[in-house]
Amino acid sequence: MTEEAPQGVDPHIPNAARMYDYFLGGKDNFQADRELAELVLGVLPETRDGTRENRALIGRVVRYLCEQGITQFLDLGSGLPAQENVHEVALRCNPDARVVYVDSDPVVAAHGRALLADPERVAMLHGDARRPEEILGSPEVRGLLDFDRPVAVLMMFLLHLVPDEDEPRRFVAAYRDALAPGSYLAISHVGSDAAPERVARISEFYRRANAPFRPRPGKEIAAFFGDFELIPPGLASGLGPEIVWPFADPDNPIFVDEEMARMGYAGIGRKP
Repeated sequence: MTEEAPQGVDPHIPNAARMYDYFLGGKDNFQADRELAELVLGVLPETRDGTRENRALIGRVVRYLCEQGITQFLDLGSGLPAQENVHEVALRCNPDARVVYVDSDPVVAAHGRALLADPERVAMLHGDARRPEEILGSPEVRGLLDFDRPVAVLMMFLLHLVPDEDEPRRFVAAYRDALAPGSYLAISHVGSDAAPERVARISEFYRRANAPFRPRPGKEIAAFFGDFELIPPGLASGLGPEIVWPFADPDNPIFVDEEMARMGYAGIGRKP
């Protein structure tokens, strides 16, 4: 059966955002996405648990940032809408919160615009996070976010889909430089310090997709924070229940394979 896709979208090329949706149990994906995702699961079955834990992590990070007084969020590489989206969590904490989602996938942007019915508080921008000047100067971002006040930039499950030749350290630094003191940067990133053989096989699979898979060692991930002050416990390896708040919820632990846990890094940095 032929799958219908929006204009300009090739359903035969696996897409990292739609594979993520499939790992979460979503339905906004095509056969090519599912087939490649299943190859990944064949090598690392714990990927489903890890993806769900990352989704839960986003909610905990947003709640933590709200508790620090943050009301403005820029979610880069947001992916397809799912349960407990950033704006849902933020607006429950503070009805004055403002959220801008950014994703380069036209399917993600279309879904986001269809589901977001609050243009005065939430916006969806079809844009490339690797081009900070375009993102930060866009009407969607400038219309909702005031960069003279603290903003939280979220890069959750994004940077390990960016190859080194795209200079991720350069563009992450551009976002850091644009932020006012008291702003935050939150990152979750697949690490390469554990299970190197399995990581290498998954990286090979992603060569068929629209984005590469570029896990990095913890030292490289920590460098993305520049001179921001890391919130304790710092860059945490593992997203499981052994990591302290805000990286894990002791009341609702999600147990993942030990090796899988060591493949995940998360951190929150604050601009002095």
